[in-house]
Amino acid sequence: MATPADWIEGLRPRTLPAAISPVLAGTGIAWFEGKFSWPLATLALVVALGMQIGANFANDYSDGIRGTDDARVGPMRLVGSGAATPAQVRGTSFFSFGVAAAAGLAIVFMTGQWWLLLVGAACILAAWFYTGGKHPYGYIGLGEVFVFVFFGLVAVAGTVYIQVGEVSAAAWWAAVAIGALACAILIANNLRDIESDRATGKLTLATRLGDMGTRFFFGGTLLVAYGAVFAVALTSSWWALMGLGMTVTLVGPVWEVSKGVTGRELIPVLKQTGFAEAVCALGLLVGLVIAH
Repeated sequence: MATPADWIEGLRPRTLPAAISPVLAGTGIAWFEGKFSWPLATLALVVALGMQIGANFANDYSDGIRGTDDARVGPMRLVGSGAATPAQVRGTSFFSFGVAAAAGLAIVFMTGQWWLLLVGAACILAAWFYTGGKHPYGYIGLGEVFVFVFFGLVAVAGTVYIQVGEVSAAAWWAAVAIGALACAILIANNLRDIESDRATGKLTLATRLGDMGTRFFFGGTLLVAYGAVFAVALTSSWWALMGLGMTVTLVGPVWEVSKGVTGRELIPVLKQTGFAEAVCALGLLVGLVIAH
């Protein structure tokens, strides 16, 4: 029987940074543009947390029943380890998506933007079919696209839109920065699992690019994030360059990936890259609040 610690472990190290970072960055833009709203920002955070937790447990469930996690290298998965039943994990995923949907519905009522219901439905479907269904797109190398679009562009731009009523150039660039860092976390994750994924037929982008190609992809994604932070500064205020504080936390991951560490040695890289995403988002928020 799974303990509370097992359920927390099942959330995986990138859960909290990936959830809060888009809301922090988007709220920084909203504050800079003079339209910050505590209630809407808080609801956006609830949506982000619900979606991220729901997606993690949906992946745990789908990978577990497929047997993909039978020889897992990374942190424990609940279904794959047998610590929880598939029904329990699936139910937790649905509950988390329900919490996100409820918060999203509240946002729709407050803003009057009913078309956002379609965006919310698309987010939930994308999260489920990442590894769920008969033809999961995460198994054909499209995981990074999902993460960049939904945990970067949609999450940041959505946080800005519900508060400001429009999405500026600075907001889009902030979304690119956060999306790129979220992708870097997934790339490190798939680099760690490259051999086990190949063995189980899970064709992630890492299995297609190979070990060396995936390491270059990781570095290139970080360069995109740096360029996007500079673009935020160009389209808002130079105070946004506080987002570059992520450099301090990225030194370790870049070094480890470049020297060729594999397997479980890449787990700290995931955690540190996730922390870097949060530091970047917090830096953007603080810098843009100061600028305003």
